[in-house]
Amino acid sequence: MKQFIAFLLLITAIGIAFADSPIDQENNPKLEESFRIKVWNQPGGTIEVSSDQGKNWLTVGSVIYPSIKTNPEGYAASRWVADGRVAATAVNAIHIKTATEKGTGGGVVFSLLPKEFLVKQKDYNSYLSPTSSIYTNIPAGESIFGGGFAPFVGNKLLLSRPGYTVGMLPAGYVPAVGDKIYIIVERPVAYPKEIVFENRFGGKITIKYPSGGEKVIGEVLRPVVGVGRFDGTRYASAGRIRADHAGVIDVSTSRFGTIGGFQIVPSLHGSNMKAARELTQWMVIGPCLPAGKPAAAGEEAYEGKAPFFKYFIKPAYRSSDLSSDDWEKNVMARFLVDAKVKGSDQWQPLPIYEFSEYELTGDVPAWASDALANITYLRILFPVYE
Repeated sequence: MKQFIAFLLLITAIGIAFADSPIDQENNPKLEESFRIKVWNQPGGTIEVSSDQGKNWLTVGSVIYPSIKTNPEGYAASRWVADGRVAATAVNAIHIKTATEKGTGGGVVFSLLPKEFLVKQKDYNSYLSPTSSIYTNIPAGESIFGGGFAPFVGNKLLLSRPGYTVGMLPAGYVPAVGDKIYIIVERPVAYPKEIVFENRFGGKITIKYPSGGEKVIGEVLRPVVGVGRFDGTRYASAGRIRADHAGVIDVSTSRFGTIGGFQIVPSLHGSNMKAARELTQWMVIGPCLPAGKPAAAGEEAYEGKAPFFKYFIKPAYRSSDLSSDDWEKNVMARFLVDAKVKGSDQWQPLPIYEFSEYELTGDVPAWASDALANITYLRILFPVYE
């Protein structure tokens, strides 16, 4: 009997230990649908958005070249995304994971791309894309590519095709001409107002909710000090989210049309990136650990986990927001990254750092390695929803 009681106590203790994760709430949220995206995978097929669960649709673009392929060598961090889900959301791409490669564990993906990435028509065979990408006529940074209708990492996919009842993507799905692909864009009901990163070794990461509740959800294992030449930042303005996927938050420090930014990455993924280990343009984050206890080698921590790398963050900004009649509503519905600098306790816009055309070749200029050295805190401000 004593042994049985001891066993129950041990199981209870283990359960409490797992329940004590500071991000359990964020990774098991109640979700609500914001809108859904429909992509008709055929030449001239419409791309539509519905804000009432499919009763009415707004056409936001069209497919130029459909795809009938997947890519078995998806980006490395796609291994931490479930099959049949959005694997990455960015101003210059949306990646969908359809399967997991046997043996390597890597992601099999296909992509939606904006019009800037069209290759010359002579490279195409008939009307089909030669790659695993569906090419659209939507500009980068607009509509589904970060202009207000972007999905979140982890959003589920539905499929409609002749002979197939509308349902989840089948295992090992490969796009076919005529398929209608639906992305159900859901977000957590309990949505934060901000995440604050203390930009120093051992700095705390704090999430704050509109109700006044807040908690420490992680630790800065390595602060960001420099800015880098992340190409996709040319399609995002300074202080805006360029991309979010299972292993990165990409933030622009450059004006639209120029390049400059930094990235926030989880510890295991960061340890597998030579540049993130050696250079200064990456903030590395992980769970708070007891003093003196290092993370186990090869240990997964926040890879593919909310609120950083699933469900919560996406690119959302349009350059026309401030000039529109409903500019206040639009601005409040966008993400913003701002900062505190040494000697000040006031939040201020993220400083603009960008590279000239000359600086886009060769070594990173010396100024880039410590451009953000005086930043003490970074903050992601979340949209305000009614």
